[in-house]
Amino acid sequence: MTIEITNRSGVDAPVDEIESLLTFGIDYMELHPDCELSVTFVDDKEMEELHIKWMDEPGTTDVLSFPMDMPEGSDDAVTLGDIVIDPIVAANQAATAGHSTQHEIFILAAHGLLHILGYDHADKDEEKIMFDLQEAIVEKWAKAK
Repeated sequence: MTIEITNRSGVDAPVDEIESLLTFGIDYMELHPDCELSVTFVDDKEMEELHIKWMDEPGTTDVLSFPMDMPEGSDDAVTLGDIVIDPIVAANQAATAGHSTQHEIFILAAHGLLHILGYDHADKDEEKIMFDLQEAIVEKWAKAK
């Protein structure tokens, strides 16, 4: 399994922990052990540019996912896609939620992985499934490490 992590955000990011979490998440979701995934931490300006370009929405956001086309039923290793996280937005959300910035970043990384795998939160039922799953991944990883 290859997880490439780049930090262009200008602030510290929990790179080693994110690699561990996503390795756990890939295993937890029973994906091919040789999957590849890219994670990039960016600043507000870069995230806003991506948000406008790819989502046609103004302003920055917390996390964006860019899934690669995965062949259905393939047992081969695949590049899953790219996750982009804005740790500044994560810090603001963490303060509102009452937990650490690191915990928020962990949730966002799991959230990004699930989006890459096709999960969504467009309606209440989908949201419950996805949010419960992202919390389970983060909690079980934290207990296992």
